[in-house]
Amino acid sequence: MKNINLMLFLTLSLTFFSCAQTTDWRTATKESAKIAPLPSVEKEAVVQVYAAKTVSWRGYFSVHSWVVTKEKNAPEYTTYHVIGWRAQRGLPVIRVEKDIPDRHWFGARPELIASYIGPKAEAMIPEVEAAVKSYPYAEQYRAWPGPNSNTFVSHIIRSTKGMTVELPSNAIGKDWIYKGQPLGWSETKTGIQFSIVGALGFTLGLGEGVEVNVLGLSFGLDFLRPALKLPLVGRVGMDDKPVFD
Repeated sequence: MKNINLMLFLTLSLTFFSCAQTTDWRTATKESAKIAPLPSVEKEAVVQVYAAKTVSWRGYFSVHSWVVTKEKNAPEYTTYHVIGWRAQRGLPVIRVEKDIPDRHWFGARPELIASYIGPKAEAMIPEVEAAVKSYPYAEQYRAWPGPNSNTFVSHIIRSTKGMTVELPSNAIGKDWIYKGQPLGWSETKTGIQFSIVGALGFTLGLGEGVEVNVLGLSFGLDFLRPALKLPLVGRVGMDDKPVFD
């Protein structure tokens, strides 16, 4: 019990000291963070995964994630998002468009989760496109515990063979396994995961370490690249990287 209380105290303490989005979303910057290589400079294929704090007070609890791709010699990027307000207007929640890949998300600077450039990225792009089409919740959105934008990106990660990466522990919604199956491979494909509709479960894997999900909040330990994995604030310790890069 003492260990649980200590972990909760650390989580809440780090949350108050972490950066949170305070600007008005209507006027917040959506400019490029200048992370992605320019198509005019990088001619090879590119696949990247990004995450940024969600809009307004929700940024205290979770991030919004998305995927971008660029074909070899293409002049621009394609971005793949799930947007909650689209469901409220009766639209499919998936938005695919040619756009700046690394925009600030309503003022929040994006974090690069994974980047693949060259032949490996070129081979991934058809798999990413197929995963977008096979996403089972194209007409549904629920901020907690999902399906949401993180459920969508996790689906792409799980469906793309060479993408051995995981979303941050504060990406609420990431723990859905395809159509809500209780058991499956972990995001990095190096372990197993048990999950009850993204709200309760655990993960054990080489890439993930040990992670427990309680009401959509993830607590864990990464042993490969030592770090605490906490809800609200994400990762504390060594930076995460794809297992096989």
